[in-house]
Order: sequence, then C-alpha cells, then structure tokens
Amino acid sequence: MDAFTTFDVVVNDEEQYSLWPAGVPLPNGWTAEGTTGSEERCLERIEAIWPDIRPRSLRESVERRRAEEGVR
Repeated sequence: MDAFTTFDVVVNDEEQYSLWPAGVPLPNGWTAEGTTGSEERCLERIEAIWPDIRPRSLRESVERRRAEEGVR
C-alpha cells in the first residue's frame, strides 16, 4: 500500500471497525460502513464512531450483568 491507496471503513457483526483497501473483496463477516478515502480520513472516521472498542457481545454482557445487579 502507498500514500495514494484508497480505503473503505468496514465493520463486522461485533461492531468492530477496520480499514480495507477499496476495491478488494471484503472477507466474510465484514461489510462496508460507507466511508471511503485516505487512510487518515478513514482512521479519523473510525475514531469518531467507535469510542468503545470492546466487541458488541462483551458490551452487551456487561450491560446485562449491571442491569441484573441494579448497578449503573
């Protein structure tokens, strides 16, 4: 990859985000989020939309446990 490579922001079922070279078929389990651009632009987008990097299943488990225990 070089400085002129265009990337897509991609997301999986666990709501984990990553970069993927634009035009390259996505691996199974990943879909395009809708942002395409430079590496810098895509990383900025990921930082803006993914503040909690824990997988979705872990976040939900913690939230469920807290709700069961009455903890907020």
